Amino acid sequence: MTAFAFAILLTVVMTGIIALYARRRPVGSPLSWGEAFIGALFVFAYMLVLYGVLPNAWLQWCDGPLKWRSDKIGIPLGLLHHWRVNVGSTHIFTLNWLRNGHKYLGFLPVDKGLLFPHGITFFGRGKVTFTAQDMRDIVATVIYGVVVVVNVKGWQAWQARGKTKVATPELSTSAYGRPLVRKV
Repeated sequence: MTAFAFAILLTVVMTGIIALYARRRPVGSPLSWGEAFIGALFVFAYMLVLYGVLPNAWLQWCDGPLKWRSDKIGIPLGLLHHWRVNVGSTHIFTLNWLRNGHKYLGFLPVDKGLLFPHGITFFGRGKVTFTAQDMRDIVATVIYGVVVVVNVKGWQAWQARGKTKVATPELSTSAYGRPLVRKV
């Protein structure tokens, strides 16, 4: 969890640095060789964190402490199932949404922190099993999707720096204050 939290923090800080630099740098100002080199190195490190470190930290966290393996059938509930807060060796409180072992969260079957622990059945016509590893991979894919959108939006914002919107010309108005669409 520490590596994943640090990767998210590093991503936010690097994104903030780029946004601040984009505001301060005048559009069209000349760029020296050294500035270009440092900028390229920073963008390379940024892309490395976004596309390499962040998803890898998520996958390592899931494979390690969370133990989201392919033999764990069901969707992990995380904090919805059981949340135990300890400070050192002292137990502070426990939040148990399932009220001491009930097997349903509302109308959804739950067992040992997994939603649909025996798969999803369709009225006896088949069963779809969903593993914790599938959930891990879906979240990693969502991370990549968000990163691509942030990347493209960042490029668009950088290219649009200093551009002003083209003002629409004022239409002449009639005696009643309404805009004239055609000439009379």
